[in-house]
Amino acid sequence: MQTESVAAAVSTEAPASPVVLTQLAAGEVRRYIEEQAAGEKAGLRVGVLPGGCSGFQYGLNIEDEPGDDDMTFESQGIRLFVDPFSLQYLQGTEIDYVSTFQGSGFTFNNPNATGGCGCGSSFTA
Repeated sequence: MQTESVAAAVSTEAPASPVVLTQLAAGEVRRYIEEQAAGEKAGLRVGVLPGGCSGFQYGLNIEDEPGDDDMTFESQGIRLFVDPFSLQYLQGTEIDYVSTFQGSGFTFNNPNATGGCGCGSSFTA
């Protein structure tokens, strides 16, 4: 009878990000971080807040460092800070940056949203 030992693989990879930035969105975020002369630990806070015309609204903000209860992820080389409340609504969300004749800004493709409104920054879950 042979005894086989199986070594448990230990993963040192960062957890997959629940939010993904497109290349274009990441470029815009990098530009904002540079303009604000944010520090080495700076990143993009991605949040969901109660309010807006559909019940919830997205929030984006450049911050110098994560909050105490934030989870930190990375997408396209950008650090993302997500609080536990927002995390449940952001799983699988893609953030893009679009520019049209009517204006430019960040857009959210959120598979958890069951509805929205014309403003593009408010959703129902």
